[in-house]
Amino acid sequence: MIQFKQLTLARGLKTLIQAASLQLHPGHKVGLTGANGAGKSSLFALLRGQMQLEAGSLEMPASWVIAHVAQETPSLAMPAIEFVLDGDAELRQIEAALARAEANHQGELIAELHHRLLDIEGYSAKARAAELLSGLGFSQANLQQAVSTFSGGWRVRLNLARALMCRSDLLLLDEPTNHLDLDAVIWLESWLQSYPGTLILISHDRDFLDAIVNHIAHIEQQTLTLYRGGYSDFERQRAEKLALQQAMFEKQQRKVAHLHSYIDRFRVQATKARQAQSRIKALERMEMISAAHVDSQFNFEFRVPAAAPDPLLVLDDMAVGYQNVALIHNITLAIRPGERIGLLGRNGAGKTTLIKLLADELKPLSGKRVAGKDLNIGYFAQHQLEQLRPDESPLQHMLKLDPTTREQEHLNFLGGFDFKGDMARSPCANFSGGEKSRLALALLIWTRPNLLLLDEPTNHLDLEMRHALTLALQDYQGGVILVSHDRALLRASCDEFILVADGKAEPFDGDLEGYSQWLVQQRLKDKQAAQLMDDKPIKHDRALNKAERQARISQRRPLVKEAEQLELNISQWQLDKKSCDERLNDSQLYAASDKTALQQLLKKQADLTQQIDLAEERWLLLHEMLEAMPAID
Repeated sequence: MIQFKQLTLARGLKTLIQAASLQLHPGHKVGLTGANGAGKSSLFALLRGQMQLEAGSLEMPASWVIAHVAQETPSLAMPAIEFVLDGDAELRQIEAALARAEANHQGELIAELHHRLLDIEGYSAKARAAELLSGLGFSQANLQQAVSTFSGGWRVRLNLARALMCRSDLLLLDEPTNHLDLDAVIWLESWLQSYPGTLILISHDRDFLDAIVNHIAHIEQQTLTLYRGGYSDFERQRAEKLALQQAMFEKQQRKVAHLHSYIDRFRVQATKARQAQSRIKALERMEMISAAHVDSQFNFEFRVPAAAPDPLLVLDDMAVGYQNVALIHNITLAIRPGERIGLLGRNGAGKTTLIKLLADELKPLSGKRVAGKDLNIGYFAQHQLEQLRPDESPLQHMLKLDPTTREQEHLNFLGGFDFKGDMARSPCANFSGGEKSRLALALLIWTRPNLLLLDEPTNHLDLEMRHALTLALQDYQGGVILVSHDRALLRASCDEFILVADGKAEPFDGDLEGYSQWLVQQRLKDKQAAQLMDDKPIKHDRALNKAERQARISQRRPLVKEAEQLELNISQWQLDKKSCDERLNDSQLYAASDKTALQQLLKKQADLTQQIDLAEERWLLLHEMLEAMPAID
């Protein structure tokens, strides 16, 4: 159990959490929420032993194994699957000890280590690591690829897989979906639902939180409060709490006003002075209730487009790809004002490629692209963040984008994206990923586009900003093409979906739940295809001639016979040892003056134990040799 007792946490001079007391029981799945800078990441650092408390105490089992996603990935030459397997520290320790024991011919230790490997399911570790990587979007070919060859986003996925590989008691995940696409998010959601340990999860994806967590720990105004239920339950409970607090505040303010009125009227009158003084003391004793506070709200809307051609953009029988190889072909699409289309598809299917084609950043291999008159595309992708000028402030970016508009109007607009006060005039070099995303989005919205192309616009955005973006999109009058792993945004913003799969981009007849089912079917097909590939060598073996088959049988037969004989011997020796153990439990044996019988039994027990251990070691070795040999139909 994790227990906070009057816990106070600070970073520098800033107090983040004040006098928090709560308990998290084993198996709890907790969503940690709060505004940016409230102290979520600092609380993770505290749990990992990287920060010190200001006051109070934190209690948790010393034996617990804690897993988290590393921020950096070293540029290693080791294969991806081996990097992930390193996440299970005990597995690697056993493997190293086993290699040393085999080199030193320590039979008893080898048997013990094999038993421990069996206990921790070490023999299936590589298969589990491959399944983790597959679920996070890695292909079979990627498994043996060197870690150093992967890009930044894929290295984040490797770190996530490595954390999941750890057989942990406590799993700390900070925005694990940021670099995932929708199919990987759905897979991770399913994996975390069955995670047996205690989970603390920071996420700005409300659907993801709702599907996984059973508690919400919310940081607000230096207070850490634990709520039961998922994120939707938390929102309802918090709204009720704020409404009650506001009602109590207003009631108290009326009482305070009444007391002040009495004091002001009668404190100078001798006959009423005592009563006035009693009311002054009542005011001093009163514990003041603060007004209900809600975190700073983002408030913006899309500006009305200057023109609305109909259709906005038409793609006619187009093909797009790289190096003259088509990734998607026969693309036929007409986008009209007011249409809201979500792009679905597995990782690598071509969703981003299609967005780039629509944005005219990627030239087609064939077909025709017809843009409407006065088409104004607003394209948001992650590389937009790289185009921000680090030494310039949000206000300077706005003034360069539109120098004719008054500075105050720009400041008012930026305030809707929470760039207020000094922040609007500060260089964006030290901005967080979320702040840079908000600035890039603000610059895009100011241009009054009539066609929005949004490729994962919610990466790094917190829940409040995502909610504001959802509301703004609902009122937007232009066309929208959206790629996102945030299902709440997709569900609220899109009226139809296009599925990018198998080299095609076609309307998807279903909703997001239907897409989840489609993904399950695709994974099943992948497994069947992999099984078919595994079966090919067996089918090839059936074509071996009789002599080759006989040679294999002859090679295996002595090993099989020896293994069977060892099984019989081990069974008999275990019975003999059990009988010996029972006789040694007889107290009269130890009371007898003649110790010969006792010494003989002890020697027999030791001999049997050694025989059993050596036989089991040999049996394991025989089976490893048999597994390494080609199978025989």
